[in-house]
Amino acid sequence: MSMDLAYLLSRYQNALRSTSAAACVASRASHCALAAAYAERIRAYRIAQDMAEAA
Repeated sequence: MSMDLAYLLSRYQNALRSTSAAACVASRASHCALAAAYAERIRAYRIAQDMAEAA
């Protein structure tokens, strides 16, 4: 399933905001892991776009 980069960036930013606003360590860790997962998806999206442009 293809994702829009703007959507992924928005979700990443929301996860970062939630990380800094978290009330407890467990919640903070959960949001941080979610932000890291979105960062990885953004990286993969950019690599795929670069490969598509090079082809």
